[in-house]
Amino acid sequence: MSLDRPTDDVDDQPYEPAFFASKYGLPPRLAKTMIEANGPGRRACDAAAKTYLRYMALRRRRES
Repeated sequence: MSLDRPTDDVDDQPYEPAFFASKYGLPPRLAKTMIEANGPGRRACDAAAKTYLRYMALRRRRES
């Protein structure tokens, strides 16, 4: 554990899958998988969701 950041850092609080899914418009199953793959910390899950959404937007543009 790092002593540089406080333990009550909001970015490191765990996500509830339903809240995470609604925040990013993800299917609940995908949100749960992202949390399991990246750990429950918000910083890592937010980065994963943003990356996924950017990828999907690029994919949709290529298909058009």
